[in-house]
Amino acid sequence: MPRRRIRVTGAAEAPLRAALRALRTELDVPESFPPEVLEEAARPPRLPSRDATDIPLFTIDPPTSNDLDQAMHLSRRERGFRVRYAIADVAAFVAPGGALDAEAHRRVTTLYFPDEKVPLHPSRLSEGTASLLPDQTCPAVLWTIDLDADGRTETVDVHRALVRSRAKLDYAHVQRRIDDGTAEEPLALLRVVGLLREGLEVERGGISLNVPEQEIVEKDGTYELAYRAPLPADGWNAQISLLTGMAAADLMLAHGTGVLRTLPAAPDGAVGRLRRTAKALHIEWPHHVSYARLIRSLDPHRPHHAAFLQECTTLLRGAGYTVFQDGVLPEVTSHAAVAAPYAHCTAPLRRLADRYASEICLAAVAEQTPPDWVLAALGELPKEMADGTRRQGTVERECVDIVEAALLKDRVGEVFDGCVVDVQEREPTVGTVQLESPAVFARLVGGPAPLPLGERLRVRLTQADPGAAKVRFAPA
Repeated sequence: MPRRRIRVTGAAEAPLRAALRALRTELDVPESFPPEVLEEAARPPRLPSRDATDIPLFTIDPPTSNDLDQAMHLSRRERGFRVRYAIADVAAFVAPGGALDAEAHRRVTTLYFPDEKVPLHPSRLSEGTASLLPDQTCPAVLWTIDLDADGRTETVDVHRALVRSRAKLDYAHVQRRIDDGTAEEPLALLRVVGLLREGLEVERGGISLNVPEQEIVEKDGTYELAYRAPLPADGWNAQISLLTGMAAADLMLAHGTGVLRTLPAAPDGAVGRLRRTAKALHIEWPHHVSYARLIRSLDPHRPHHAAFLQECTTLLRGAGYTVFQDGVLPEVTSHAAVAAPYAHCTAPLRRLADRYASEICLAAVAEQTPPDWVLAALGELPKEMADGTRRQGTVERECVDIVEAALLKDRVGEVFDGCVVDVQEREPTVGTVQLESPAVFARLVGGPAPLPLGERLRVRLTQADPGAAKVRFAPA
């Protein structure tokens, strides 16, 4: 599922980059790995006996990425399609109970800052021996999912195998080759299968947020905000990952042991706040139009639509991890945005839970009990993932504050048009304003009268300090 992506370019000594370094220190983000962890990461992996290096897999990622979790190959069947999806087999490198395992449980997720990332595993592993880099033979968890002509799942198989990716592709390259008709069938089918899966998503009421990437560019001592809208290929690629996550959830539920990614329906208050955000950004949202229908009508190339899509990620904040064992299924098994049971299993280089999900799915297909080290960890896994996700959320929120402060640092005293999207119940003179341009959220501290919730308001910028990571407004 999406997260807010913010990228910063500029000199390392620039104030914004310095503020981000200070944030990492404040949050006690680890700078390096202990020597014993690096030593374990350098050890050779446990290799599977099955060889699938004949499958011409390819990866699709941002051009600068080297932590490649997934590689795919698509083909036609007599009455449908075959999706083969290789996932990096992190468990082949990590000894249960070892130093590398303990460090992964401490970090939980890769943390993404606008200027760099802090990885879950040492780069020697995550961007080297365990990554599905081209022309590198490495162990993987290989999914084979057969679809019918409408893109619906018919059969699922998963097993360990040696794999060898043939090509490292990026989204722009993939989109260009598909659009100009030069893509060979395994790549050209990404559009065919992706569109079929998107149609099924609409049918079941699911929502995929194609969240634009925000880029903050330093120019002549100031900062400018731009958005990179996702390409259709981004969405088609995401559908293959969603397909696999849904297949994993179904395997777990049938097997009676698993770890699901669950999300209840968004509360009315959160949806109401999002409606006020739409109003602030001049986005028409009639009451008879559903959230899902509105999302599909937006154009991420339009800045105010892109800003709204960024804020739509707030409805995903109630997501959690639900563990079950011994055939006792949980009360909630579905993910509201997926509109189906769903499991995180496709990003084990960057997310702790995925390593455990893969092991459970392998055991389910083999009709075996999951390994003891998996069962022993399941009880604590939801709390660990919740703590890690909260830390990731804190990083995201603080980074947004720093970036917005940098964007506005030379405009203190100026008046902006905005909309009051939130007001504190106990302090009605304190709330949140959404600016029309630039499209940022910030704290609003009013006068003696309550702030006008949901109404447009002229506001004056009173503070914007990247070092303090705060932006403040007052009614003009």
